[in-house]
Amino acid sequence: MQLRISHTTRYNYDQPVVYALQKVRLRPVDDPMQTVVDWRVEIAGGTCETSYRDHYGNHVDLVSTTPGEAELSITASGTVDTQDTAGILGKRYGRAPLWHFKQATDLTAAGERVAALAETTREKRDTLQALHDVSADILRAAPYGFGKTDANSTAEDALALAQGVCQDHTHIMLAVARTIGLPARYVSGYLMMNDRVDQDASHAWTEVHVPDLGWVGFDVSNGVSPDERYVRLAVGRDARDAAPISGLRVGNADETLIVSLQVQQ
Repeated sequence: MQLRISHTTRYNYDQPVVYALQKVRLRPVDDPMQTVVDWRVEIAGGTCETSYRDHYGNHVDLVSTTPGEAELSITASGTVDTQDTAGILGKRYGRAPLWHFKQATDLTAAGERVAALAETTREKRDTLQALHDVSADILRAAPYGFGKTDANSTAEDALALAQGVCQDHTHIMLAVARTIGLPARYVSGYLMMNDRVDQDASHAWTEVHVPDLGWVGFDVSNGVSPDERYVRLAVGRDARDAAPISGLRVGNADETLIVSLQVQQ
């Protein structure tokens, strides 16, 4: 499947910015699930200072805001050929070792609720089926919904609130997989919806390293493994590592964020 994507992130400030630096992870890379046909990142109100591959293999652009500007716009767009591999990325490894993805973070630390989900998973002999089962268990325990969690909510927070979005579902799945001893990582990317072109935000899902198979994806929010409708952008131990854009700002300006995203064939 060939997917066309246009993703604009616009920051508006109520006064000129003294200094701002954004770490931009908006360039997909080729892998067994996707081939980048063409891609570009355009910046208005700022400059790309440098580009590099981080220790996870993500392509990162460091973008600084032009001093005195009150608006920064970053647009990523292009075409990606995708294929359905039943969610299996396989045995592809970078500089970050597998044990690194067994480490909990503040957002994925396991508490009593995660431990209870992990306990039912440990009892099953088929690891792959157990992971599909716990994915369904997570969605039942914390149905998809906006308003209760935020960007700083942990896996345990979402389970306690019994609601979450894709970021929360991914953090819970990460916590469960690591609790049972499996390396797991957060994936940020795009999902083509069947019923719409315009979307509110990018998507997120989990990849777990399964013995004999390598990395396998699980989209808890939609109850499936990623197929040809998905495009991978970045990976990390949690949402902070793999965020499409993250950064810092110097000064007292208040910020308004506007996101425009279209994903279509």
